[in-house]
Order: sequence, then structure tokens, then C-alpha cells
Amino acid sequence: QVQLVESGGGLVQAGGSLRLSCAASGLIFRAYAMGWFRQAPGKEREIVATINWAGSSTYYADSVKGRFTISRDNAKGTAALQINSLKPEDTAVYYCAAAGPYDTRWTSPSQYNYWGQGTQLTVSS
Repeated sequence: QVQLVESGGGLVQAGGSLRLSCAASGLIFRAYAMGWFRQAPGKEREIVATINWAGSSTYYADSVKGRFTISRDNAKGTAALQINSLKPEDTAVYYCAAAGPYDTRWTSPSQYNYWGQGTQLTVSS
């Protein structure tokens, strides 16, 4: 049974930083691309960042480039999202997801077939 568990969300002031983590189990982690997505109230879920199975390539949404950094540790089975210069519009539920195994379309949201339960990030102005 595949499980993805996010942690690290909370209430942060604008301009601050936060690190979200995702712990994976039940899958061969090194074979799966990992992605972070978010859904704000009243909006559709959107892609934030993705990283391929080797950790050698990344993709970022234009809205987060330069502020967000996705990473992974294949030895530990974890993925992370470092968020800097937080803005109120970053407020959302953040989800980690996995696509694979060895899916070459890892920048496409439709390829992500395993999802975590989400963690709330609220940015106050």
C-alpha cells in the first residue's frame, strides 16, 4: 500500500520561509518522480514543482520560480519543498504526489497517480 505523508505546513508571515516534507512508503521511491501541488480555496489544484526519479531534473510553475526549491533523498524515501519569500497568495493546501515508475512525462500533472493527504500552509500579510 502506497502512502505519502506530508508535514511542515502551518501559519507563516509573508516574507518568511518554510520547508514541507513528504515521506513515502510502499513503493520503490527511486523509480518515481515526485511532485508538489497546491489547491487554494475556490481554485483548482495546480502544479507547483516536480522532480524526476533521479533528482537530476526539476520543473517549476512560473509563479514560484526563484522562491521554491524541490528536492529528494532517494536513500531516505523523502521529498521536500523549500519555500522562501512567502506571499499571501501561496496560502493553500499543499500535496505531494508520485508518478511512475520511470514515467518520462513527470512534468504532466495527469501522470501523478499517488497522492498524500495534504498539509495546510497559511501566509499572513
